[in-house]
Amino acid sequence: MSRNVSMLSGRKGLRDNLFERVVEAGAESADAHRALAQEFLVGEAVTLGAASFYDLLSGPNAGKKALVCNGSACLCAGTQPRVAEALGRAFKPEDVGVITCLGRCHENAAFHIAGRNFSGRDVDNLAAILATPEVPRRDTYAVAAHGTPAVLTAAFPGVAAYYEPLREILQRPPEAALDEVTRARLRGRGGAGFPTGAKWAAAKAAPGARKYIVCNGDEGDPGAYIDRYLLEQQPHRVLFGMLVAGWVVGASEGVVYIRAEYPEAVEATRAAVREAEAAGAAGARVFGTDFSFTFKVIAGAGAYICGEETALIASIEGRRPEVSARPPYPTTQGLYGQPTVVNNVETFAHVHQILIAGGEAFARIGTPQSTGAKLVCLNGVFNRPGLYEVPMGTPLTTVIDTLGGGFRVPVKALHIGGPLGGLVPKSMFGSLTIDFESFREAGFLLGHGSILGIPESFPMIQYLEHLMEFCAAESCGKCFPCRLGSTRGQEMLAAAAHGRAKLNRELLNDLLDTMALTSLCAHGSGVPLPIQNALKHFEGELREYFE
Repeated sequence: MSRNVSMLSGRKGLRDNLFERVVEAGAESADAHRALAQEFLVGEAVTLGAASFYDLLSGPNAGKKALVCNGSACLCAGTQPRVAEALGRAFKPEDVGVITCLGRCHENAAFHIAGRNFSGRDVDNLAAILATPEVPRRDTYAVAAHGTPAVLTAAFPGVAAYYEPLREILQRPPEAALDEVTRARLRGRGGAGFPTGAKWAAAKAAPGARKYIVCNGDEGDPGAYIDRYLLEQQPHRVLFGMLVAGWVVGASEGVVYIRAEYPEAVEATRAAVREAEAAGAAGARVFGTDFSFTFKVIAGAGAYICGEETALIASIEGRRPEVSARPPYPTTQGLYGQPTVVNNVETFAHVHQILIAGGEAFARIGTPQSTGAKLVCLNGVFNRPGLYEVPMGTPLTTVIDTLGGGFRVPVKALHIGGPLGGLVPKSMFGSLTIDFESFREAGFLLGHGSILGIPESFPMIQYLEHLMEFCAAESCGKCFPCRLGSTRGQEMLAAAAHGRAKLNRELLNDLLDTMALTSLCAHGSGVPLPIQNALKHFEGELREYFE
């Protein structure tokens, strides 16, 4: 059934995108969905079912005039009760909802009004914001490189200068660019760390009438704002990488899918596409060659699971964004059933440096297994919160003390890599380096690169309840271990946190093991990791909550 919908949606493809039409129809009008289904030759259950999935289209947070961020960083900062109180005075209670996460983790107190995000001291200027909510108010945070020349954090040289190397790249065979990316040993920066060159080569070799490049800008890990920085302030670095990927695999269309929670990123990326087209670097016959590549920027509608590549593809096609079993992999059967490369924002952003300096030069940065530089972002518990570019292999303590300036308040753990990442106790800060292997060998996960400090004053049981609640709320619901396991886990942890019942250690371990081993994707299989980390490293604090 899903394959049929994919093919039918593909008849109009990205030009008249079904997902965008579903968002336009919303979740309330049966007539609108009836007409849409007839136009695309699909069932009404397909379009209405898709619309009903997204937080911003259906459910308790749809249609709200104001939304309070309930992400992990804002939760730990303790700023949100005051934000909710201020918004409660300005709006009716039924007009205020919650949203996860706005990527304002460096200063917290985050909220959303009329298509704009706000944070920090903005809550003290609510009257002025309500008077002109459409006026963007850009936040500021530290941005710097350490231990390596700035690349992703360097000043942008201008559109013409930045795209000039593309002229030469298009004069060489596509294999030349692929060889450099392969020599660089660039691994995906979304968390999985899969070799980028191998992914591109698989899509290049796959037979298909059309091929696609998809930039996954929906990786909305609470506590992370790396994608937001790149898409808002360095979007051309992302577009350049997609253009090269298209040249390598033989694709002529690309999608930049950006989470709806980042409206400023959507605007900045669309503006960058127009600039690239005006410079002749995108669109028909790029720089006068036979290579054409068009971009489609799509704004999501509120679904964390769209950070998973098969759910992301389903979303673009207008289906419910549920995870698909693999194989087949997107490189052979992806968007509209065609070979598709899906990489995250930071992965594409590295391609320009690789092709300018050479793959071997990139590979000399970092470690033999984790090459190049990595962006990390620090939340508001640090003295200098912000976004930093560091070579892979940089000691975690360097990031904490030299870049972050230490902590504003005592911290007992760092949650690194989002809700599916590792929960690192203070006693192990000195034993880790910023690379995939160091974290994996220690029983953690580097993930996307967000670094969120958990204050000593914040109860660990409350944080674990928050993680499982997030997993339950954001599950696509397709597989039982994730859908049911996360709900049961949230109930167990909530009962313990609020004194209603003690935890049974054997039962909790069985539940976590089942989720980790049998969930369909990394959402259900990943959330148990930080909880298991906490059970191991914070046994003393958590002992009172167990039978």
